[in-house]
Amino acid sequence: MPRKKGGRDEKGFFFTALLMSAIAASCVFAMSADEIMNKSNIVNYYSGNDGKAQVKMFITDSQGRQRKRIFSILRKNIEKGGEQKFYVYFKEPTDVEGMVYMVWKHPGKDDDRWLYMPALDLVKRIAATDKRSSFVGSDFVYEDVSGRLPEEDNHEIQSEGEDFYIIKSTPKDPKMVEFSYYISYISKENFLPVKVEYYNKEEALSRVVETMNVKEIQGYPTIVNYRAKNLETGSETVMNFTDMKYDIGLPDDVFTERYLRRPARKWLD
Repeated sequence: MPRKKGGRDEKGFFFTALLMSAIAASCVFAMSADEIMNKSNIVNYYSGNDGKAQVKMFITDSQGRQRKRIFSILRKNIEKGGEQKFYVYFKEPTDVEGMVYMVWKHPGKDDDRWLYMPALDLVKRIAATDKRSSFVGSDFVYEDVSGRLPEEDNHEIQSEGEDFYIIKSTPKDPKMVEFSYYISYISKENFLPVKVEYYNKEEALSRVVETMNVKEIQGYPTIVNYRAKNLETGSETVMNFTDMKYDIGLPDDVFTERYLRRPARKWLD
């Protein structure tokens, strides 16, 4: 006969406790780390079929000196969460006026990236490793602007708070990036990143990208203010987005090499 304790079957108590633990665990991690990061990527970079925005960027160095950049961003989805095209046209200051940065994102292989420099009338192809370099002298990198594909990293849930998921992401190819891993705080409300912390090769916190303000635009939760801090240099950059619109019907030919030298101004203003 099974032993009793306090009038209850110990064996039955053990299996009940085990079942409750399993149910609790499934509730805590109802979504996997990959699912969370994939959804965050779609919400942050793929809202609507296409979109545009005007951007003011303020770069402040460790001495408090400030520089400003003004540019337009165009974006068109080819496949939700997959193939996508970006076009960034610089308006100010004069030393970058007319410069264009264009990206064709390709899941599973290297993206195509171009940079047009009007002062030299030169179109330069950007190597895959350069996407992690500084975006026009700011504390953002090129990949912050066009997005990093979740499939490039291994993701694991570190913990879960009341308001956000905390995900650790480690690059599958460490040679292609300047960081050893990054920690993302993903909002449970809208799946946008609240904060992303990057740790260098010595695993020291080196850069932080924070969401400062979110608005709903045409039904899509949208980040309208970002801030990036470089803890190694003491500088920081803020990006403010205005005149954001989705589903504007951007034609495919805007995202071709011919429009690097001859911008489609109809869509940029």
